[in-house]
Amino acid sequence: MNPENAVLTSVLDAKSGTFQPDPLRVLKLLAANLNYQPTPVLELGNVSGFSGKLLIKDERRRFGMTSFKAAGGIYAVFTLIAKQWHSQTGEWLRPEDYRTSRIRRFAASITFVCASAGNHGLAVTRGAKLTGAKARIHLSETVPESFAEKLRSDGAEVVRSGKNYEESMALSLVDADTTGGILVADASWGDYLEPPALVMEGYTILADELQHGFEKSGQWPARVYLQAGVGGLAAAIAFMIRKRWSVQPEVVLVEPDSAPCLKESIVSGQLLRVEGPVSNMGRLDCKVPSSLAMQVLSSTVDRFMLVSDEQAADAMVDLGRLGVATTPSGAAGYAALFADAKETEDRGHALIFVTEAAI
Repeated sequence: MNPENAVLTSVLDAKSGTFQPDPLRVLKLLAANLNYQPTPVLELGNVSGFSGKLLIKDERRRFGMTSFKAAGGIYAVFTLIAKQWHSQTGEWLRPEDYRTSRIRRFAASITFVCASAGNHGLAVTRGAKLTGAKARIHLSETVPESFAEKLRSDGAEVVRSGKNYEESMALSLVDADTTGGILVADASWGDYLEPPALVMEGYTILADELQHGFEKSGQWPARVYLQAGVGGLAAAIAFMIRKRWSVQPEVVLVEPDSAPCLKESIVSGQLLRVEGPVSNMGRLDCKVPSSLAMQVLSSTVDRFMLVSDEQAADAMVDLGRLGVATTPSGAAGYAALFADAKETEDRGHALIFVTEAAI
């Protein structure tokens, strides 16, 4: 029997394979197992160079962690355990079942594997810890040791793999294939779709929280700036905006000018690898997009903006002066907003996402 409040995995349409998330499913699962509170929206007026109200979705403390990634990685781990349980027992888990000793004993035999530039690995590790499972995280040599120490302190096994993210991702695939671990990547390719789709579904609660807040305040943004690496967060938010928001903003996709993988892929109509130097926007410095994110963004984004390392660094400093300490990756949307303000006429309130805390 499939009880009404069971944990389900139907994030992809059975016939088309398209992204069909349900933020309510995410909310029920996470609220039953974590101390869930919506992250705040900061409102800044009289900001130099911008005449409208600046709305900032502040993701620096999601679930007591350091970025929005917590919503996706934790949710994916929980749901994949439910899938494993169902395949072996025929039973559907309910959100509250994860607290029981029988599920923790079952999860103890599961190892989740991923490659990460930092925050995704922290989220997968926390999901594993909360359920009693194990986590093995592959980090390239470019990832700061501070992230490795955070992962180890939360119970993860850390493996240094490759010179860059692409190499660590390739080695994490080999790991999962040879050890029987469950790969939880935040990018999709070929027929590898469900885990990254679940990660994206976790991110939809950000847009859901924003929608409820704007419905109460009536202060809908005219523009939304979404920074992207492989594109999972941007795609999840853009999907929800187009599907559920009653007031439609302009959606602007923001990427490093050294890694415009989504722009180039969407414009060409095919998944492309781009070349470029290493960016200081480390979490956005992705040369190949997620295929599922590209599919969603190709029909939901109005335009693209590229920001330089210098612009991102300046934006980080400006946000710090406003009391919002973050990284160049976290400040990329802010950088795009002010680059835009120099070129376009102000058109009402703007929404940006500060996606992570300062390292």
